[in-house]
Amino acid sequence: MKCFVTGGAGFIGSNMVDRLISEGHKVTVYDNFSSGAEKFISSHAQNPDFRAVRADLLDAGTLSRAMKGHDVVFHFAANPDIISGLSNTDLDFKNGTVATFNVLESMRKNQVSSIAFSSSGTVYGYTDKQKVGEDYGPVLPVSLYGANKVAAEALVSGFSNIFGFKAYIFRFANIVGKRQNHGVVYDFIMKLKKNPKELLILGDGRQTKHYVLVDELVDAMLFAMEKSKEKLSYYNISNDSAIDVNKIAGMVTGEMGLKNVRFRYTGGSQGWKGDVPISLLSPEKINRLGWRAKHDSAGAVRITIKTLLKEMGYKQPK
Repeated sequence: MKCFVTGGAGFIGSNMVDRLISEGHKVTVYDNFSSGAEKFISSHAQNPDFRAVRADLLDAGTLSRAMKGHDVVFHFAANPDIISGLSNTDLDFKNGTVATFNVLESMRKNQVSSIAFSSSGTVYGYTDKQKVGEDYGPVLPVSLYGANKVAAEALVSGFSNIFGFKAYIFRFANIVGKRQNHGVVYDFIMKLKKNPKELLILGDGRQTKHYVLVDELVDAMLFAMEKSKEKLSYYNISNDSAIDVNKIAGMVTGEMGLKNVRFRYTGGSQGWKGDVPISLLSPEKINRLGWRAKHDSAGAVRITIKTLLKEMGYKQPK
């Protein structure tokens, strides 16, 4: 199978590339390297079944030419920094909605038959349920990132219906693991490396969410793509547990061997404007299909802390 991976040099995309190559597929990575890293895909550079294209999804002509001859698109490319969309309000629109339209239009022109789209639990916004399933609605996102994920999902649905694409929409919980270069675990480690005596925590630290290992996310996506019989299918990728930011802060300081760290808070229930303090996604639909996460949120976070510290060459203080 010939796979086209947008954002394939990024945190999640590069992990998917590793898996696809290991399973014998041919892979083209299409990435502008704004947040991705060449080191994440460098191990494949000499593989004749691998190709990397350094280009932007907003360059529709280059995108269409690069996609020619592929069978499936894994669309991960997006703005990974939700907070940056507060000051640059067209960032998510360009890198989310417009970029997704260009991907779908290139698929149409090149007769690519299938797409796996990385959406987000942010599409649900504030909910009145303990855990939300995929049938929850109306979805009313409270961030520009979430709003553009909803718009992109709608484009995937429309193109799928009109042009016959097989489409898989995956609404991610918080994804953590090797190569992570953003997010709360990474941010805490970086802050504590600079100042091991104090940790600034956004909000009140009670924000509670699911955390899923990136390896398990890749498993879930490929499993659903193999098992789902629907022309257009959508799944929450989550697990059965959630943890709050305060617990993550304690786990990070513990794994770093730091003591008497002062936690300082910016205050309020949100970490930032547009944050959903309580985000709980039901994995029941994909569980019924036959996939279930092996690690709970605390386990996923602890593995990630250890992995990132090892990647950074961190040495505990004596």
